[in-house]
Amino acid sequence: MDFIPAQESSLFIKGFRLYTWLLFKRRFKKVWLKQEYSPCSECKTVYYLNHHSWWDGLIPFLLNEFRFHQQARALMEDKQMREYPFFQKIGAFSINRDNPRNALPSLRYAVQSFERDQASLFIYPEGTITPAGSSMNFEKGLTWLHKRLNEVDFVPVGIYMHTIRHDKPELHLQVGRPAKINDKTTGDERTRHFENTLDSILDELHTTAGFDDSEFERFV
Repeated sequence: MDFIPAQESSLFIKGFRLYTWLLFKRRFKKVWLKQEYSPCSECKTVYYLNHHSWWDGLIPFLLNEFRFHQQARALMEDKQMREYPFFQKIGAFSINRDNPRNALPSLRYAVQSFERDQASLFIYPEGTITPAGSSMNFEKGLTWLHKRLNEVDFVPVGIYMHTIRHDKPELHLQVGRPAKINDKTTGDERTRHFENTLDSILDELHTTAGFDDSEFERFV
């Protein structure tokens, strides 16, 4: 399948911004946010997130438009982009997961995207939707990017939905601190570090979300 680049449309993004806000407000009882990282005006960032539901495709847009305000792009499986072509207009570009060699053009495109000011990238390193509570098993793309993107923050974002208090679901989002990894660390060690940092955030969310919101703020 041919690679699908991002083709941002400022007019579409402006309209889709309001639509996304109203969609989350209508479908969720509340959206909560714990934010331990805020990008500076010169920061460039890779956000890596867990992938448990269809909503994960819109969460990066929601976070960037209303909190991060960077020039954001996102990796998305080519099959999904063909099913939902509007994602191309808000900064998504395709990746073919069927063959590692076919994924390289997408990863190189991601690196080139960081030539832009205030660039950011959202990536789901598990590569596909996984059951909530399952062990982290990242593909190699995130580590490949980390080896090639100097002076870029790599920030975990945990996503957790539940119906503990209401019949309508609540969404808890937690933006962690940038990962600290020594340049001499091996590829497998970097991958495990990324897995562990996101796993720790999810463990915290599973413990507190729906029971103690004292460290969260109402987001939507």
